[in-house]
Amino acid sequence: MAYNEKLADRVREIIAGSTNKIEEKKIFGGLCFMVKDKMCVGIKSDRIMVRISPEAFEQALEAPGFEPMVHNGKTMAGFGFVQEGVLSTKKQLQHWVNLALEFNKDAKPSAKKARKK
Repeated sequence: MAYNEKLADRVREIIAGSTNKIEEKKIFGGLCFMVKDKMCVGIKSDRIMVRISPEAFEQALEAPGFEPMVHNGKTMAGFGFVQEGVLSTKKQLQHWVNLALEFNKDAKPSAKKARKK
């Protein structure tokens, strides 16, 4: 199991109650919930990845269990991980998923890469 299926089910339930424009993709050894063709929440074995607003990101840096996403030595602005240990209640998980869903409304979609022929 590359990702935590129970955690994925909990996130799926929250997202499904908010929108019907959801696509699930297996990427980076986990599961990613794409909302309106934009990365929103990801699931790994022991944590979730959230894409949140710059303002929420700054506040999140002080939250227990949150750490910024680092890729190739660079901190990815607006992307962070939340450890499963601080997501034990529905309210705790819903807080982070709702932050990601709220930012998703304004987030710019990733540029589509041209397919090689």
